[in-house]
Amino acid sequence: MMERDRRERRNRIIFGSGAGGLLLLALIAVVTGWYWAFHDIPPAPQSAAELWSVRREPSVTLLDREGHVLAVRGPLYARAVALDALPDYVPQAFLAIEDQRFYEHSGVDMRGLVRASWRNLAAGELVQGGSTITMQLVKNLILSPDRHLRRKLQEMRLALALENNLTKTEILELYLNRIYLGARAYGIEAAARRYFDKSATELTLAEAALLAALPKAPSRLDPTQNLEAARARAAQVLAAMEAAGYISAEAAAEALANPAEPVADTSDPNATSNWGHAFDYAMVETERLLDADVPDLVIQTTLDPQLTRAAQETVTRVLDEQGAALNAGEAAIMLLAPDGAIRAFAGGRDYEASQFNRAIQAQRQPGSAFKPIVFAAALEAGYDPSSAVWDEPVDLEGWTPENFGGNYRGLVTLQDALKRSINTVAAQVANEVGINRIVEMGHRLGIRSNLPELPAIALGAAEVNLLELTAAYSVFNNDGAYREPYFITSITNSRGDSLYEHDEIGAQRVLNATQAQAMSTMLQDVILTGTGRRAALPGRAAAGKTGTSQSFRDAWFVGYTADFTAGVWVGNDDDSPMQDVTGGGLPAEIWRSFMQSAHQNLPPRNLSAPAPRTRSEREERLAAFYSDLSSAFESVLEVSDSER
Repeated sequence: MMERDRRERRNRIIFGSGAGGLLLLALIAVVTGWYWAFHDIPPAPQSAAELWSVRREPSVTLLDREGHVLAVRGPLYARAVALDALPDYVPQAFLAIEDQRFYEHSGVDMRGLVRASWRNLAAGELVQGGSTITMQLVKNLILSPDRHLRRKLQEMRLALALENNLTKTEILELYLNRIYLGARAYGIEAAARRYFDKSATELTLAEAALLAALPKAPSRLDPTQNLEAARARAAQVLAAMEAAGYISAEAAAEALANPAEPVADTSDPNATSNWGHAFDYAMVETERLLDADVPDLVIQTTLDPQLTRAAQETVTRVLDEQGAALNAGEAAIMLLAPDGAIRAFAGGRDYEASQFNRAIQAQRQPGSAFKPIVFAAALEAGYDPSSAVWDEPVDLEGWTPENFGGNYRGLVTLQDALKRSINTVAAQVANEVGINRIVEMGHRLGIRSNLPELPAIALGAAEVNLLELTAAYSVFNNDGAYREPYFITSITNSRGDSLYEHDEIGAQRVLNATQAQAMSTMLQDVILTGTGRRAALPGRAAAGKTGTSQSFRDAWFVGYTADFTAGVWVGNDDDSPMQDVTGGGLPAEIWRSFMQSAHQNLPPRNLSAPAPRTRSEREERLAAFYSDLSSAFESVLEVSDSER
């Protein structure tokens, strides 16, 4: 008996120890498994705001003046759209195909997981996922994309935590605004603009179904690459929406009969072609305006894409046709609206070949295109367009400027001197007025480059850029009012938070209106009967001035209509001479061709300044006769003086 009791006690001890050991082993396994699964799990976000900007790659989206995407560097983001701003069928499309029990589960849908597991086992392959929208959000924004059991367990745990911290509306809004939908587009708004060129708030049912089809395989189902497969998946979305009671059978049938049609990609993923120089300039201006490094930017510019394409096409076409024969390798165009907005520009022949922006960065001598600034100072000093000045050889403290061609016309008016681009008159007028007043006038009209107080500045020897010279001419077009050129209207991040808004500061009076109009009348005469005749726009009033620097290194034409002010520069980056290219030649032709495109749908309008009084053929002959007579008289006087 005692022996049996001892055996029973021994067995109880052994079995008790074994059960305890098993329990201990089980506890160790649970702790180890818990540590293995969750030791490095990140904390669950406490608010939706924490998730709006996580995992955003550096991205900049460039918009035109109407808010349409021109180009994107990096992923395509867009402003966040609120759930209540969308048509009901937009979120319903995603819910129907991705997570029908979204409003019933708490982040993890156990019923959905069991159903998906059963179907996958029956099929012998992965045919259905069990992830909820909350779990997908966790996977995309918090965890790594690894498809391992440990990551799946972490995903489920964080999804449960996320549902405790955020509302269903916040979770669904985050999902719709951050989900990747192919073609570099993140979020429903970016995808709607990429595929349909419209806001997500304007999507049709068929378009919503097509977008909801994409999260399963955004690259493979990209409708711009595989429209048939995307539409097949969209049909499944519509069927799921009908089964869930979101839409009627009639609505589903109508959407199937009229499937969504994606638009062509109007943005340039490499920001080259028409938009490369614009993108670079926008980034420079953004850095100046924000004075901060912000990686997520949406920049709205003043650009008109049609006019910008026309500018680029004009430069390319004319240089392809004539550039080689004239040794003219590059050209640039700048177009300003009356309020100073930069509507279009071409920074060069080919952005991919050279990123240098000749419309803004190049500092070159304007030659006679600077003379309107000289004559504006003269008008302010008391001259008028009919003031007479001798066109004759001059010596200004050792500086002896000569006219193009070496001819002299004797007594001429200021207006004649400008339209014929007479160097000796400009030099004398500048000397009389004072070089300091010429420099001051240049800065007042918007020239920001350094202008040295040297006599040769009267003939455009100082270096300027095309933007500032074009802006200076716009003062004559605006009756003496200067408007600072601007390129950016607003800067936001993709959530829509405003980082910068352009403030209209209004016009600054920099020149008397009467004097500005007198200059404008004189500049009209340049095109009508002077050196700028090749720039004439049939049936449309225009004004402008030619310019050619020494040895034909730079050639310019800057002018305006009632609608736009535009400048053109032609030359070579290495400063080598062209083959006799003057401002009245190639630049005037480029200006005329581009401005005809720019005004294609605009009615003709007169300039605010009166047109110059045109002289009859008889008056022209008489003027030439008296000019020759005065020259002969001067020669006689010179001979008499020498004989004395």
